[in-house]
Amino acid sequence: MSNSLTFEEQYQAIVRKDAAYEGVFYTAVKTTGIFCRPTCTARKPKPENVEFFPLAKTAILHGYRPCKRCKPLEEPGATPDYIQTLLTELREDPELKIRDADLRARGVEPSQIRRWFNKEHGMTFQAYQRMMRLNSAYHHITNGYSVTDAAFGNGYESLSGFNERFKQIFQGNPSDQKGKQVIHIDRIVTPLGPMYACATDKGICLLEFTDRRMLETEFKDLRKRLDAVILPGSNSYLEQLRTELSAYFAGTLQQFSVALHTPTTPFRQQVWHELQTIPYGTTRSYKEQAIRLGNPKAVRAVASANGHNRVAIVIPCHRVIGSDGSLTGYAGGLARKQWLLDLEMGKK
Repeated sequence: MSNSLTFEEQYQAIVRKDAAYEGVFYTAVKTTGIFCRPTCTARKPKPENVEFFPLAKTAILHGYRPCKRCKPLEEPGATPDYIQTLLTELREDPELKIRDADLRARGVEPSQIRRWFNKEHGMTFQAYQRMMRLNSAYHHITNGYSVTDAAFGNGYESLSGFNERFKQIFQGNPSDQKGKQVIHIDRIVTPLGPMYACATDKGICLLEFTDRRMLETEFKDLRKRLDAVILPGSNSYLEQLRTELSAYFAGTLQQFSVALHTPTTPFRQQVWHELQTIPYGTTRSYKEQAIRLGNPKAVRAVASANGHNRVAIVIPCHRVIGSDGSLTGYAGGLARKQWLLDLEMGKK
């Protein structure tokens, strides 16, 4: 199967090392006999020496070998096994403290861990551990534990240190947290690149590609609307989403059932609900959406509301296209939009 991208668009994507094209196509270099993902850091090949394939297996069938540097047979943004082990341990025991000496004892260089967490979570590994402990402590406090028990029960050696750190994150005293929510945030690897997923105790409130522009604005809006803080962690909704996304990308799930928690304006809520009525494998135009909402003249308003959808794929704004059939406006990038539509139409 060929994709709908032009040679020039694909070549410019590898020049920019654009993560929005991860999983959409693969670059094969004739002079070396290898194929790479679009973000490979190897030296840029000349245009006459490359060809592009929509699938890794197609490149292999044409005699190309996978690049050892960018590892195109792995999902983009895949979490290394040794880091996944650390994450699993911390989820099972947030009180756990893994120091640099512990990492070295495992044969892992701390600076390597630090770089990965800074890139993928925007914080150091030690900061990530502190956030996990705060998340656990917060839930203990809101479930009736004393501040002292919550602090020492989550690995803090000083009550004053716990109080100070808690105030920095929650903007208030540990003993006065009624009504404050925690939004759990986790990272989910997909064939199109890693995504951030957020959930409250009511459901999923965000699912976006990690390279999505305005992501910080979405986080800020969520914190304000829900009077909440965002901390690393997981819950049953995030685990269900992870399972359902895996099935969706495997082509075995057409309808998500995970609960959603999407605070927004009444009009946007109406638009997002209508998006969820678009059947799998089909598309509608913005105009058709406006008509279905009973306001044929609200095409621009509908398009704007689609653009503010913060739960990608599950609320399928990728199924809305221009009246002429063209792809328009997708925060994850038009290449990803086309890929998702191709998947749903059985072209992947």
